[in-house]
Amino acid sequence: MPFTLTMPKLSPTMEEGVIAKWHVKEGDFVKAGDLLFEVSTDKATVEHNALDEGWLREVIIKEGESAEVNQPVAIFAVEENEKVKPYTPQAAPKPEAKEEVQHEEKAAPLATATMAQPVFKPAPPLEKGTFKFPREPADERIKASPLAKSLAKEKNLDLSTVEGSGPGGRIVKRDLELAQPGGPVSFSHRTQPSEPAGSYEEIPMTPIRKVIAKRLQEAKTFIPHYYVSQEIDAENMIALRKQLIEGGFKFSYNDLVVRACALALREHPKVNSGYNSETESIVLFKTIDISVAVSIDDGLITPIIRYADYKSLGEISVEVKELASRAKKGKLDLHEYQGGSFTISNLGMYGVTHFHAVINPPQSCILAIGGINDQPVVKEGEVVAGKVMNVTISADHRVVDGAMAAEFLKTVKKYLENPTLLVV
Repeated sequence: MPFTLTMPKLSPTMEEGVIAKWHVKEGDFVKAGDLLFEVSTDKATVEHNALDEGWLREVIIKEGESAEVNQPVAIFAVEENEKVKPYTPQAAPKPEAKEEVQHEEKAAPLATATMAQPVFKPAPPLEKGTFKFPREPADERIKASPLAKSLAKEKNLDLSTVEGSGPGGRIVKRDLELAQPGGPVSFSHRTQPSEPAGSYEEIPMTPIRKVIAKRLQEAKTFIPHYYVSQEIDAENMIALRKQLIEGGFKFSYNDLVVRACALALREHPKVNSGYNSETESIVLFKTIDISVAVSIDDGLITPIIRYADYKSLGEISVEVKELASRAKKGKLDLHEYQGGSFTISNLGMYGVTHFHAVINPPQSCILAIGGINDQPVVKEGEVVAGKVMNVTISADHRVVDGAMAAEFLKTVKKYLENPTLLVV
């Protein structure tokens, strides 16, 4: 008897998944527990094993294709040579669908009924040949002798930068000594691209990218962000890290920041908080679990350092590296990226001086870390060369007031400017 395999729900937030790889092919016999396929969900790539045994007769969703949760992805048969052609694959029932609809109608914010998302309405591409590249400037615009033009072209000199001393102001060979290098741009060898001007293509978003887009839009729409920045004197951090590396301990600046934030959150527990939009209440987290933003191919994921304030600098460093490595491979478990009480986003390694990050709901704060830059600073009344790191906290004004955020940054500054406190 044929039966249907449907897309499993592999995380609480999963609505659809992409079949990343099938590990069996049509005609194979599959035992219960055998690995069937890998699914790219909204956060990671997850393996799915067979729950029942049977013969795989037809793959409905191929590799690279997406399917909603409970949508048929394959047809199996109990017997090897069973006919499955008349059989129609059945989607799994959704017993909670009615309740979910009622809940959505009841809890939908007023803003969703009044705020429409902009629709992409591109202008049509120009017809082929409508746009023309500029031609090379005509020679008669600059009066120069044939020899001067030839030498200028050979030496890449700009004849428009000199006045000619020849008859009628003509530029001659002796005038080339005054010409500036970098002659006029030549278009003579440029060919028009094959694509019409204004051409485009639309690329489907992956499940991860869709979730990121949805949550960031909701965060910026409904959370009243405000930003507080602080400059950190990073010279002691640099010196400490150098000493640790020379001693065989490889720590990143981000490891120091995670440790500093963990200790600062212990001193300012109200910053270690969130907001429940359904009950309109403040959530005070009882443990300090720091989410660390990691860039992956499909966007961003935030693996979590649990009990961060109880872990040493070395433990944090090892855990961050291990979680980041598995995050980039899509191998994180659900509990390793879902939750968290505070987020750190570091773009310093890309040369960014400072930026404003978007809050990761339901958390109330996220700290943006810029790179360490050379800039003049005032010390003991004198302007000297210094090393400065800029940090900016984005806070939810419903939960964290400005003074509270400022006090938190002051404590972070204390730890980062006295980094030996982070290793004791």
